[in-house]
Amino acid sequence: MSIWTRITAAVSALASGEGLWGVLDRLRTPPERSVAFTIAVIALGAKMAKADGQVTRNEVTAFRQIFAIPPAEEANAARVFNLARQDVAGFDAYARKIKAMFRDDDRILVDLLEGLFHVSVADGRYHPREDLFLAEVARIFGLGDRCFRALRARFVPDVPRDPYDVLGVEPDAPIEDIRLAWKQAVRDCHPDRMIARGVPEEAVKLAERRLIDINRAWEEISARQAA
Repeated sequence: MSIWTRITAAVSALASGEGLWGVLDRLRTPPERSVAFTIAVIALGAKMAKADGQVTRNEVTAFRQIFAIPPAEEANAARVFNLARQDVAGFDAYARKIKAMFRDDDRILVDLLEGLFHVSVADGRYHPREDLFLAEVARIFGLGDRCFRALRARFVPDVPRDPYDVLGVEPDAPIEDIRLAWKQAVRDCHPDRMIARGVPEEAVKLAERRLIDINRAWEEISARQAA
């Protein structure tokens, strides 16, 4: 059963009046967990897309780049997006709900924040209100400033990039510790590992860009050490 088939069932629950909160409460364990991840991306993404005052076609298209939505399911995806956008609950309430849902694995929260960054720059600019939005989501998720800075530098042009932020290590850490952090980051990007922790197969596409950033960071740090 495809993820979007399961989302159809979730949308049916929405249509019956259960509401997005109830759907997220029920979708906590595999195989539904990947459905919950998808709905979480759409819900927070809808809130973020309005952070700069408008939702553009490019921002909606960005979802298609993360999630391969079959034509027959586009209406269902759009319905979840629009419900989240119109809901009276603030984005911080959604973020806390999602943090509780995925509290066992911060890597899923990093995956989600990465998807939100992808949407934030889809319209060709990074608005200050989007920056505040994403910084607050990162804080609620408990991901820390280094993770936020590394993601912002990956997606937003002309933002200074620190290779130590990318690997989550201190500049004065022993080179062997940095090497271990690099290897672990590479392993965490493996598609099988990402799917195993509940990331939809379509969203794994973003990991290709992450892996390039991780390897480049290691190359920069090791070159500095050798100099």
